[in-house]
Amino acid sequence: MAQYLILIYENEADFVAGGEAAFGRVMQAHQAFGAKHAASLAGGNALQPVATATSIRSDGSGGFTVTDGPFAETKEALGGYYLVEAADLDEAIAIAKAVPAEFGGVEVRPIMTFN
Repeated sequence: MAQYLILIYENEADFVAGGEAAFGRVMQAHQAFGAKHAASLAGGNALQPVATATSIRSDGSGGFTVTDGPFAETKEALGGYYLVEAADLDEAIAIAKAVPAEFGGVEVRPIMTFN
């Protein structure tokens, strides 16, 4: 079995606008997803809001620049992920289609393995 990371990108402003009802609905959907796909799930987490992000970039001369905020300013931000085990990319995509992403979408990326 190969491992794939399903990255969940959503618009945080939509969660704020939807209030507790939206949060509850989305959490319930993630719980249902987790129950349905438990055999394939190897991990996953939700992330704190993008306002809590800290970005670190090399300055090209051996030092680093550390700034508050996300790596890139976008409407949709990385909000969480699932690590899944699947026979192939097609199976990972089928699982990813079931990930609740009411306010955005998901990205599937294979995990790189080193021998």
